[in-house]
Amino acid sequence: MSEDLFRFVSYRCVVGSTAYGLAEEGSDVDRRGFFVPPAELDWSLAGAPEQIERAPDEVYWEIAKFLRLALKANPNVLECLYSPTVEHCDPIASELLAMRAAFLSKHVHRTYQEYVASQFRKLENHLRSHGAIRWKHAMHLIRLLLAGTTLLREGHLPLDAGEHRERLLAIRRGETRWEDVERWRVELHGRLDEALASTCLPDEPDTARVDAFLIRARRWAAGLRLRD
Repeated sequence: MSEDLFRFVSYRCVVGSTAYGLAEEGSDVDRRGFFVPPAELDWSLAGAPEQIERAPDEVYWEIAKFLRLALKANPNVLECLYSPTVEHCDPIASELLAMRAAFLSKHVHRTYQEYVASQFRKLENHLRSHGAIRWKHAMHLIRLLLAGTTLLREGHLPLDAGEHRERLLAIRRGETRWEDVERWRVELHGRLDEALASTCLPDEPDTARVDAFLIRARRWAAGLRLRD
């Protein structure tokens, strides 16, 4: 059944290292997005799965799951809404992109801060246990703090690493001392705090607007399937 659901994908975009401008030779191309399941599956006892995937490089969330994650400022989902490379976008997905600001709120600060801090603790535990550093993961966590700071300050989410590209790639290649990576991380946590103090983002996302969109999407999908 999950393979059949790929034909109901409404939105597909490229994220990951390719979108960040941090891809190297041999890097995978990561694709993410959402699908709108047929009404009969939603209405059945089995229900629709929360996500479908083809290996780890291609993942699609069920539309309601996608929206709930975005409202919580989940970085992986927010990045889908700001990807510069969109490969498929049907009418309902176009409507969602047009209202992506509805998902932005001060929740970005807490979500990004807590996620990066918890992941760095895991990296440090891995270092102590195995004597090795997962440099690629460390690079992406630093990039996340940089992106989150811009999001709070400017109200949009940049995916491309821009001026930080070479410094981030140096981390990925293990050319930066762990102590220096940790020092940069602490500095960026501070910048994220400063950005929160001056942000124009609202305290809460526009949940009512998103909920109304989901209902329209369900009706659109049901009507489309019935006509088919």
